[in-house]
Amino acid sequence: MSSSGFAQFIPLILIFVIFYFFLIRPQQKKVREHRDMVKNLKRGDEVITSGGIIGKVDRVYEDDRLDLDISNGVKVQVIKNTIQGHLKKEIKK
Repeated sequence: MSSSGFAQFIPLILIFVIFYFFLIRPQQKKVREHRDMVKNLKRGDEVITSGGIIGKVDRVYEDDRLDLDISNGVKVQVIKNTIQGHLKKEIKK
């Protein structure tokens, strides 16, 4: 009787393992990569925010902010976590 009780939990265990490898683990990796990217921001990096604003990092503060230069003489302060990613400069041939 106890072996059939354990057999009932095997599908639940398999579902958890599948969820872990296909949903939880990739999401944790994505969060880790974003945290590292935000941590390594420096002056001169061209970035895009979650609101779609593109600019160059002008100043990185010790707390959770940075200054973005979005146009000549126009600077805005944004929260570091709103940075979605780096914009890669295209190499001209």
